[in-house]
Amino acid sequence: MRYCPVNAVAGSIVLIGMMGAGKSSVGTCLQRRTALVLFDTDDIVASKFGLSIPEIFSKHGEKKFREAETQALRQLSETKRAIIVTGGGIVLRHENLQILKRLGLTVWLDGNEEALFERASRSGNRPLLQVKSPRRSFARMLQARQPLYGSVADVRVDTSMLTNEEVALAILSKLGRVGANPQPGTPMPTTA
Repeated sequence: MRYCPVNAVAGSIVLIGMMGAGKSSVGTCLQRRTALVLFDTDDIVASKFGLSIPEIFSKHGEKKFREAETQALRQLSETKRAIIVTGGGIVLRHENLQILKRLGLTVWLDGNEEALFERASRSGNRPLLQVKSPRRSFARMLQARQPLYGSVADVRVDTSMLTNEEVALAILSKLGRVGANPQPGTPMPTTA
């Protein structure tokens, strides 16, 4: 186990991971428990375009979405401490990895492939799963993204068998401050 101080300037808790990992739900649980403001990069991008994420992909393509995602992340780099929920593909651009590292504690919500795919495919509105073989496509995405998540994560939590509240508590216990705001400079146990 290594110890990693929260960035003294930002000190945000940043959630990364594949679609289906529960980032949005866990972010809401963390926000409730910490009273920190919650930002979701997908919501910021959707608001900018005035469209849903599937509509952005359909009308503008993935490249435009990824560019807007990076702009949203840059905006957040100037934000005070917050809970930041990111899209599953945020790690695909090298620039984003550098920004994520500066924001604060980066938490990789992971899980077994079967659980992640089952959750991700529930809603039916995931643009990257609207393909002939969604299961195979998901497996390829997961395999490509896992090393990127691992390269930027301070903490890794397996969400496969946990409720969203249990994941939030696991994150906060790693912070050593269950139910309280994380303090800048506090050493944090990590498992990444």
